[in-house]
Amino acid sequence: MRRTLVRRIAALAALAAVACGRDEKAAAPPGARAMTPMRLALNWKPEPEFGGIYEAKRSGRFAEHGLALELTGGPGAPVVQMVEAGKVELGIAAADEVVVARDRGGDVVAVFATYQTNPQGIMVHASRGAASLAELFAGAGGTLAVEPGLAYVKWFEKHYDLSKWKVVPYSYSVGPFLTDPNLAQQVFVTAEPIAAKRRGADPKVFLIAESGFDPYAAVVITTGAYWKAHPDQVGAAVAVLRAGWRAYLDDPSAANAAMGALNPEMDAETFRQAAEAQKPLIDDDFARQHGVGAMALDRWATLAKQLRELGLVDHDVDPASCFATVP
Repeated sequence: MRRTLVRRIAALAALAAVACGRDEKAAAPPGARAMTPMRLALNWKPEPEFGGIYEAKRSGRFAEHGLALELTGGPGAPVVQMVEAGKVELGIAAADEVVVARDRGGDVVAVFATYQTNPQGIMVHASRGAASLAELFAGAGGTLAVEPGLAYVKWFEKHYDLSKWKVVPYSYSVGPFLTDPNLAQQVFVTAEPIAAKRRGADPKVFLIAESGFDPYAAVVITTGAYWKAHPDQVGAAVAVLRAGWRAYLDDPSAANAAMGALNPEMDAETFRQAAEAQKPLIDDDFARQHGVGAMALDRWATLAKQLRELGLVDHDVDPASCFATVP
């Protein structure tokens, strides 16, 4: 009797579920759009370098294009590997990572480049009086704090005389810089220089682009296979990113507040200054003419040649294969 009762209850529950399902379908608005899941892996914390992404998500632009965006990743995330393995559809990487991945047989392609001018640089004390990177490295020397193995560090070693400099690992802090007038360190223009200045220092930043090494940065990548199989989704994502970045460049306040809630390590004033500092690196003449995020073949060709010269790739990588022009 108990088994019969259980079966009857289960049957009634199933009928109720079917009825509810019918009611829900009947209640769904006519013409409701099916949402396509899309995962995007970041390679750092929520900061202004991702401002256009957060603005597009905050304002509902992804949803308007039928995309249910999930942001994942973060500091230390192996973004290129995540994209290659299909764990995410999109990711943020550096342009040189794309070339290296393709040299190793990977199917990674760039579809959007946030920074037209690379935002990495070397921060020094203005009191040194150097007017350029060449003048800095030709001067009295000092301590240079950088991550070993970075492509642009290898470029410096090849094109400048660093014999007067003691190269040490970067400590991910402006603390040593504040106490050592002869220390120079790697920076992201939206981060360390602002922190150093707010703590009383007088920093001067030389962009690495000044050296002739200027890869696109904060590049949105996918796989060639995904791009070919889902051109509409990739095209929609790129259109949303363009609109999101244009809106963020015009007024970053709302997206900054959204990112600030996720990243309390940065205060509102730092967010404001960082957004302002990166503007000319994103919205230059090329971006205004071709659209935010647009890329040029000659830039990829130069980068591929430079990485080959530095021994960071083993083959002549076809620059046209490194990026996709998305309408």
